[in-house]
Order: sequence, then C-alpha cells, then structure tokens
Amino acid sequence: MNETSESNEKPDHQRPEHRDFWDKRFGEGTTPWNAGGVPEALMRYIEESNSQPRTLIPGCGHAWEAAWLARQGGKVTALDFSAAAVEAARQQLGNWNGQLLCDDFFTFKPEVAYDLIYERAFLCALPRKLWQNYGRRMHELLAPGGRLIGFFFFSDAPKGPPFGITPEALDALLSPWFVREADAAVADSIAVFAGRERWQVWRKKAD
Repeated sequence: MNETSESNEKPDHQRPEHRDFWDKRFGEGTTPWNAGGVPEALMRYIEESNSQPRTLIPGCGHAWEAAWLARQGGKVTALDFSAAAVEAARQQLGNWNGQLLCDDFFTFKPEVAYDLIYERAFLCALPRKLWQNYGRRMHELLAPGGRLIGFFFFSDAPKGPPFGITPEALDALLSPWFVREADAAVADSIAVFAGRERWQVWRKKAD
C-alpha cells in the first residue's frame, strides 16, 4: 500500500490506520510479521539486565514476547487496537499472569508508568503520517530512566506496511526524547525484515 494514495474513498480494511485493516489480516491468518518465537537480542537484554521490569508491548500481535517476558517474572502489558489481534494473542498466551488490552497506544491510560517499552513491528505498521507523536508518547509512558528497546525496520521504500524509516528520520523522531545506548545488527530476523532491521536501546531523557 502506498500511503500517499490513500483517500477517504478506500474502505477501512484497506487502510492500515484503521482497526479493520488489521482485523481482516489476523482473521484471515495473513500475518507474515508473526515471528513465532522470541528474538535472541531481547532474551539477551533481559538476561543481562537481571531485572523484572514492568513492560509495555504496543502492537503486540500474537504476543510471543509477552508470554516469554512474563515467564521471566516481569509485569507485562500486551496492547493492540485490533480485536482480532488480541484474540490471536489470547489463544497463544493461554493462562498467563500479564495484562492483555484492546486499546489505542496513543490514547490509553495506564495505571503506572513502565520501565520498558518493547518495539517490534509496531512503528513500521503505522502509516508515516501517524509517526509525529510516536517519540513523545513513548516518553510519556515510561518512568524516569525507562527504556524503549527493540527492533527498527530501515527502508526508504514508499510502500507499506511495513513502512520503513531511515536512520536519520529515526534519530529525528526519538532524539528529542531519548538517548540511544545501543545499536546492533540482527542475525535472526524473519523474512519480511531480514537485512533491514536493527536492535536498538533508547534511554528516556529527563522531563
């Protein structure tokens, strides 16, 4: 989909800013972004940090990482605004001790701030016209010293999803709110992201 060609004439299920777009894909099982497991970089980060952070996962999809993080003892909130995605996550999660919410990342109101926010295939699922408030919102949801960690998809291709970003654009999006602490290549990407994503850690700047 080319976001520049989107118009109000298109039905909601063809516009990725709408729930219907994602409901249709999860309902049909057309989910090439489904990793089916937990990336090595996330496991290594949590194991090396030796902590049990309060974590938010926006655009959680099938919630593989949410399940794993909860098993490590963390308090996890898995969030998606697609009801079909939340149902897919519920079936995968089973009886777990985290929180699964169907809500909008940009407007939902958590009870407390988070220590970590985990990014995987969320920013690149958003049409670029919705990126403006991404950094600010991440900053708002994190506790002092909190971190935005995860995988960022780099591409200058005009079509999406996934909507790629350039390194310069990501810096412009996040550097007003965060300091980057880590940036590394990814060896175990799934096919749709292979060779075009990097693992990064961003620490929240003081308010």
